[in-house]
Amino acid sequence: MVRSGLAFRLLARAERLETEVRAGEYRFAAHLSAAEILSRMTTGGWQIAVWVTIPEGFTAREIAATLAERELGSEDALREYFLRDRLELESGVRSVNLEGYLFPDTYLMPVAATPAALARIMTDEFLTKLPNDAAARAKRLRLTIPQIVTLASLIEREAKADDERRLMAGVYYNRLARRMPLEVDATIEYTFAHHKAVITRADLARNTPYNTYLHLGLPPTPIANPGRPSLEAAFDPQKSEYLYYVYRGNGHHAFARTRAEHDANVARYER
Repeated sequence: MVRSGLAFRLLARAERLETEVRAGEYRFAAHLSAAEILSRMTTGGWQIAVWVTIPEGFTAREIAATLAERELGSEDALREYFLRDRLELESGVRSVNLEGYLFPDTYLMPVAATPAALARIMTDEFLTKLPNDAAARAKRLRLTIPQIVTLASLIEREAKADDERRLMAGVYYNRLARRMPLEVDATIEYTFAHHKAVITRADLARNTPYNTYLHLGLPPTPIANPGRPSLEAAFDPQKSEYLYYVYRGNGHHAFARTRAEHDANVARYER
């Protein structure tokens, strides 16, 4: 135990190591000097856990890379596990893999944890964020819980303002009910190895299960890991007659009821 936090900070400043101290949890032997403790905390020695922040909207691949950067395991092994393991959501209902269920948050992760243990930390948190009546809500919405989580991942990638998430969810439900393709660019981007700023006509023609321009319904899995606002929106969509939206700037979208209205919005905001 460092008896004087001020003395420790002054030592770190004097050694010009303030920015080198690694946040986390450590276990030290008794009677170490402040200098020895500082050395351990700047090299990671005896560290038993590290703080890791998983941003909303990260994919399982991005989460694996983030954990690997914090030296919590092999990126390949983490990615493989996240895209192979399954989560039981209710009796007889399991996810395809863990995409969508690795809840975005800030965690204190044990440095010696296995991919399974790290995944469990995030999926346990996800389960606490589901509505208590998730199964009943899913039944009323005529979808399964995994389908609603998939829909939440679309909201996460498309919405920028919290006050539009429920309205955007309503657009997706309206299109599903009318058997209209969802036409969400983010679902196509999910299949790319790297981010693309612009989706091309050639991209729109790619025949993958994640192309919601070519295929009706939701993609086969979530396309990102949604945060709580997107999950809540997906389970509680706002009713409207809107079927379209286009980004209009400043974090908001213009919504439309008809194709003609939508085309006018596109001409106005995408010129």
